[in-house]
Amino acid sequence: MKGWIIAGGLALVATACSSSAVSPPTASTVASPPGDAVPSTSTTAPARSGAIPDVDLSLHSVPLDEIHFDTFDGGSVPLSEADGELILALRDAIPPIDEPAYGGPETGSWLGDGDLILGYVAGEQAYAYPIKILDLHEIVNDELDGVPILISYCPLCRSGIVFDRRVEGRELDFGNTSALFESDLVMLDRQTGSYWWQVPGEAIVGTLTGTRLDPLPSTMATWPEWLAVHPETLVLAPPDGNIERYLADRFGSYEGFLDEGNFGFPVGEGSRDPRLPASELVVGVELEGIHRVYPIESLGDATVNDSIGGIPVVLFSTSGPAGALFSPVVGDRTLTFQILGDEFRDDQTGSTWNLGGLAVAGDLDGTQLTPIPIRTTFWFAYVGAFPQAEVWQG
Repeated sequence: MKGWIIAGGLALVATACSSSAVSPPTASTVASPPGDAVPSTSTTAPARSGAIPDVDLSLHSVPLDEIHFDTFDGGSVPLSEADGELILALRDAIPPIDEPAYGGPETGSWLGDGDLILGYVAGEQAYAYPIKILDLHEIVNDELDGVPILISYCPLCRSGIVFDRRVEGRELDFGNTSALFESDLVMLDRQTGSYWWQVPGEAIVGTLTGTRLDPLPSTMATWPEWLAVHPETLVLAPPDGNIERYLADRFGSYEGFLDEGNFGFPVGEGSRDPRLPASELVVGVELEGIHRVYPIESLGDATVNDSIGGIPVVLFSTSGPAGALFSPVVGDRTLTFQILGDEFRDDQTGSTWNLGGLAVAGDLDGTQLTPIPIRTTFWFAYVGAFPQAEVWQG
């Protein structure tokens, strides 16, 4: 595992993160946004030995004037009009975390019952990434259980997605452009300088245009829900050790703003699809070329037994809101599920299952369902990326 683990109050190095890019500039020359939404100026990226290539603007799959740099002064500048100095000054103004530190469950003691985390399981170890930390950093580069991963989050979309950082055998690591497309985070990889649209995980400008990252299984849940399922979870620690910076709820009333048709940055008509409210939190999945979303905020405590392109799936949903998707196939049986009280149970054996897809009682006690990669995000961001998405109707 790359990064650091905090144990017994001591920071123990596991494996230092290395890369060929240079330390990004700070935001000291960029005006700060109003209120609490101030990009951190702390440096979490390690020293780098080579320059990040300039993005090749001649290669792009979306109009350059629809990618907008946040200038953190209440304004924005389209990529088509941005000069090199501004692009450089804004790079990593919201600094990614390149040497993540983790602690035991007690590291999350500052989180409240309603605080969300983005959860990921690597091998036998679970990891929790508090959304209040991701609000101020948005990107975490790490390697867990031998897999280079990208933890990505856009506060404007509440889009928490974990990706594999490998593309055609090449390992990439990611920074922040401070730009947005469809009011969603635009990242850059430090190896080619290409720009990546977060929700689809797709390069939209530069030499890798058209390339996509593979999503990995993840769960967005409240801290108590995650802790109940993974009592030995490791928790991302604030990179500067200052928990006070992360206590504020910076987007408490944002959902109403969206549902009135307002967006932080320009979006096209596709992102205004009226089938669901813009701020409905959905779990989206792609199987057999079919995109389907489940509105977990509306579902609340529920199970959904479904089939996508002939592949059976089951969604576990809670009123947290939280949602996780699994294959219900165990051995030669396809299980179906229902929710009774606060328990998930299968109809075939009556076994009880938790939100993590683990049977905790009954004939199948100890059986783990296979998780399916998902994207958890506001509806407007998912349908903006995947306009062909189907909405599960029940």
